[in-house]
Amino acid sequence: MLSYDKKRLGIYIHIPFCVSKCAYCDFNSAPPQNPEIVSRYISAVIAHMESYRDAGSSYEPDTVFIGGGTPTSIPTEELARLIKAVKKNFRLTRNAEFSIEANPATVDFEGLKKLAKLGVNRISFGLQSANDPELKALSRRHTRRDFVRSYQMARAAGFLNINTDLMFGIPYQTMDSLLHTLSFITRVGPEHISLYDLKIEPGTRFYREYDKIAPYLPSEDTEADMYERAVAFLARCGYYQYEISNFARPGRMCAHNLKYWNCDEYLGFGVSAHSFFNGSRFSFTPDLERYIAGVTDPASKIRITAENEVVEPRERLGEYIMLRFRLNAGLEEREFARRFGASFTALYGQKVRRFIDGGYMTYKNGRYALTPRGMFVSNYILSDILEFEDFGKYMFGN
Repeated sequence: MLSYDKKRLGIYIHIPFCVSKCAYCDFNSAPPQNPEIVSRYISAVIAHMESYRDAGSSYEPDTVFIGGGTPTSIPTEELARLIKAVKKNFRLTRNAEFSIEANPATVDFEGLKKLAKLGVNRISFGLQSANDPELKALSRRHTRRDFVRSYQMARAAGFLNINTDLMFGIPYQTMDSLLHTLSFITRVGPEHISLYDLKIEPGTRFYREYDKIAPYLPSEDTEADMYERAVAFLARCGYYQYEISNFARPGRMCAHNLKYWNCDEYLGFGVSAHSFFNGSRFSFTPDLERYIAGVTDPASKIRITAENEVVEPRERLGEYIMLRFRLNAGLEEREFARRFGASFTALYGQKVRRFIDGGYMTYKNGRYALTPRGMFVSNYILSDILEFEDFGKYMFGN
C-alpha cells in the first residue's frame, strides 16, 4: 500500500567500470583494476545508501537509474546485490521505472533474465551507429550484429521498455549513413531513442587527436541539417520528440530523466554522482579509493562530498528556464509565475522576440518553446537569454 503523502524521488547509481574507454567519453569510467575493486565499490555504494535510509524515509522513489560506465560489464551477482540493497533501503513505488545502461557486447541471456526477475524493467543499449566503420572510429567494442543479438535477448528476457542511444556528427558519418542508422533502428522498434551530437571534450582521445579526426567530421551546417532531418524522420516513424535529444513512443518517455528537466528531487550514489535533495545540490568525489574509504570507514573522516550548495532563488530561476527549454513542451507562463511570482514575458520578452522572429522559438497559448532549429543551437539561445542582467534587480532587489 502506497503512502500518497510521501514525496517522489529519483535514485541514480553510478558504476564507473567499463571494458574499455571510448574515444569520445568524458564520463568517470575505466576498466577495473581487478575483480576485488568491483566488489569493494558495490559494498561502499550499498553502505552509502544505508546512510540515507532515515533521510529517505519520507520519500517513495518512483525511478531508479543505474548508469556508468557500463553497469553490465561487472558480474551480474554484484548488480543483483546492488539492486536488492536499493529495494531494502528505499520503498519504491509499485510501478517504479528501474533502468540500467548496457553495452551490447557485455550482456548474456541469463544475466538479462536475472536483471528482469530482480525488477529492472527498462534497459538502455548504447548502439551509437548501425554502421560498423563508424563504430570502429568511436572505439566501440560491439558491431551492429552484436546489438541485434543483445536486443533480441533482452526482448526474450522480458524487457518491454528498451532505449537505444545514437550519435550524429561522428567521424566518417554522412547524411545517408545517419538516415541508414535511423531506418535500421526504427525497424528494430525500441520504445525510446536518444540521439546525441558528438561533443569533443577535454580529456578524451578525440580531444587529444583532434587534428587527425577533424577532416572526417561533418561540418557544423551538415550537423544542423542532420539534426533537423533526424527529428522529422523519427516523427514520421511514430517517435515523439519530448526533449532536445530524446524521442519516445506514446507513454514511454524516460521518467527518471524527466526529473532532471522538471527540477524534481533525485539522490545520486557512487563516484561523481550528483544529487538535488532537500533544497541542496551536491556531488561526490570522482576518486574511487577515496569514495570507498570515506563511506566504509567513517572514523577516517575522509570527505567524499566534492560540491555542496544550497540552491538560491536566483539560481533556481535560471536553472528552471534552462531545463524547461530542453523540453519540447517548453516553458508555460502560468507555471513560471506560480513558481517565481513574476512574468516571464516581463523579464525576458524582449530577449526572446528575436528568436521567435528568426524561427528558433514559438509562442502559443501562453507557452514558449524552441523549434527543432532552435533546439540544435539551444546552448547559444539560453546563454543569451540568461545574460539578461536586470532580472536580479527585478526579482530579488540586487
